[in-house]
Amino acid sequence: MNPEIRIVCRFPTDDDLTEERVQGLSALINAVYDDAESGMWKRKGIRTTPDEVKRLLKEKRLILAEIGGVVVGSVNVNLLSGRIGELGMLVSDVKHRGKGVGSALVKAAEQWAKRIDCETMQLELLTPRRWKHPSKEFLKRWYRKIGYEPQIAESFEKLSPDKFAELATDCDFMVWHKRLV
Repeated sequence: MNPEIRIVCRFPTDDDLTEERVQGLSALINAVYDDAESGMWKRKGIRTTPDEVKRLLKEKRLILAEIGGVVVGSVNVNLLSGRIGELGMLVSDVKHRGKGVGSALVKAAEQWAKRIDCETMQLELLTPRRWKHPSKEFLKRWYRKIGYEPQIAESFEKLSPDKFAELATDCDFMVWHKRLV
């Protein structure tokens, strides 16, 4: 993390529900996923929609990262059964990569989970089954470095048969955990 850059992570406010903010955040999420999952899907821009982003903002299930008052990333948080928190849809604007945005968002998500008494944090990573995707290989190394361990891999077609036809290659869904206590 760059000590000269101040990253502020926060839950959304009513000011974040503007059409401009919702559209911008949706476009950011889709652009990051289009890059990070290139070659895995038949088409682009399918990770989220403005309607989903607006719902997540209203439900305070997105943590936003800002640099200088500009949103540069976000992460979705959920409470799963038991005492498991989940983070997903983690994105950092490509213009701000390497500045610690992702690390700050993961830390904020883990702090949220601890505040609601979660013992474990979970994330899921979609990976190609027959080839190595550079972004996914980077994420595997990074998640291990920050304390996450793979738990189980399931075929995507089994878990999401409704979206399987949209894949350009066979993929697995890998579940990762980190103990918070």
